Amino acid sequence: MSPGTYRSGGINATFDFGPHQGKEVMNETSGKVLLVESEDVLRTTLVTVLGDAGYEVSTDYHAGMKAVLASHPDVVILGADPPQLDCCDLLSEIKGSTHTRNIPVVMLVHGSSAERTRGLDLGADDALSLPLDPAELLSRIRSQLRGKQIANELSERLQSTEESQSASQDVVTAVHEEQRTFLFGAAAIVVVLIVVGLVSLSLYRRSHVENVRAYAAITRLQNNMLSQQSLLERSRQSLASQTSGPASGASQETAALESKVSTVESRLQKLESQEKVARTIIDADAQSVCLIHAVLAFRDHDTGLKLHYSALNSKGEPVTDDSNNPLVSTTGAGPEVNVDVFGTGFLVSDDGEILTNHHVAEPWWQNDELSEMHDQGVDPEIAEMSAYFPGVTHGIPIKTRKISSQADVAVVTGNVSGLGIRRISLAEGRESAVGGSPVILLGYPTGVDAILARTSADTLQAIATSTQGDPKQVMEELARHHLIKPVVTQGHIGEVLPDKIVYDAQTTSGGSGGPLFDDQGQVIGINFAKVRDFGGSNFAIPVRFGESLLKP
Repeated sequence: MSPGTYRSGGINATFDFGPHQGKEVMNETSGKVLLVESEDVLRTTLVTVLGDAGYEVSTDYHAGMKAVLASHPDVVILGADPPQLDCCDLLSEIKGSTHTRNIPVVMLVHGSSAERTRGLDLGADDALSLPLDPAELLSRIRSQLRGKQIANELSERLQSTEESQSASQDVVTAVHEEQRTFLFGAAAIVVVLIVVGLVSLSLYRRSHVENVRAYAAITRLQNNMLSQQSLLERSRQSLASQTSGPASGASQETAALESKVSTVESRLQKLESQEKVARTIIDADAQSVCLIHAVLAFRDHDTGLKLHYSALNSKGEPVTDDSNNPLVSTTGAGPEVNVDVFGTGFLVSDDGEILTNHHVAEPWWQNDELSEMHDQGVDPEIAEMSAYFPGVTHGIPIKTRKISSQADVAVVTGNVSGLGIRRISLAEGRESAVGGSPVILLGYPTGVDAILARTSADTLQAIATSTQGDPKQVMEELARHHLIKPVVTQGHIGEVLPDKIVYDAQTTSGGSGGPLFDDQGQVIGINFAKVRDFGGSNFAIPVRFGESLLKP
């Protein structure tokens, strides 16, 4: 099909419905979309794109908040200037109501990163600039729906937990009533029962404290970080997706990951053809950007003993309770409880100094789940940390040398002598970052997942078989096969603040600590945060905060 063109607010824009865009093939039931857009041609085009993708689209928005409550959509697409309706007021009403605040809102804006940032500051969950790329719009909507689904599942789990606690309280109350009845019995029997009950309660509480206090936190962590038990399964799922039909759940998950990687790689190809400076930076500095792999262990605060899984089942997996939480204790017979965390760093001195984020060097810093574990008497610690540079066939042991008290920055060190890795140049002066100027970001978004997704089926099978999913061995095999390479994305600076740089070069979890380059090939910032998955605005810490750590 040929491109469809519309004009809105004096701006020409084009939707390209080529062979890879337009009609979307959905593998799951699509949701309901409320479209709030005044421009007729744009609204008609959006209805067509969303309808072809399988979404149920409503454009009846004239009643404002009443229309949102009536249709109860899964996502709202909000034009920046709908007629007879203040978009900001509607956004505030949606996010201010307990009935609708969890509905994702995607805002369409005229302008670049500054307008998108303003939309996010107003409360939108995501913001896109006109003209739109239909494939990107659909991807953003899918991302918002996935996030909404996860939030709903967590809410249901919380409700289920509260109901279970209520039921437990009812049981305790019933037991207390029964005890009152027995008090009318023989005094000697009561004394014996009390003694036996106290002993049992003491043994139960001791076991319960060791096993339960870390259940929820460890389970949540393993949903977001690569664990020792899940790595082989992820590898097997990636392999299965390449050898089985599209109906499998593993295929859908891996296809989504490969789509993200493909998007980044396609943008890299476009960047290479348009920007000669980008190619220069990639050739000169990509070898100096490392993937950091940190292994967390957990100690009981009172005894100092490490947590272990209580036991393994016949499949070699940790035994779980009725809620599918792994059973752990300080005296467990299973393997040590470990959580694997990934981030990015880059070499800045010949002495092996590597700049990264504080939350990469110490993953429990400002981490709610790990802080909760600490409050429950479990202390996380770094059991092992390694840096993997492109072209180096093995990991380099590293340790934390210094952490900034002013920003999310840290320096880790390792022995890089004889490896031929050159240090990256850092920009000088406070005026090195300028709003609107182009930037290039190097890093490892999605960590090892992206690397596995780009690995051939034969290589992946060989790695999965030889390592049996052990994270350390998997990383070493990836290094030995020269598969560790950073992803490169390009964008522009939206705003320069005293303590952060706002820009729109795409990244996601795992890209933390990556270097942000200006068009002169010098590092002006250290990536540390993002807004939404592969979209919106990202944040970097000005490099001067890192330079202050390098001084003797």
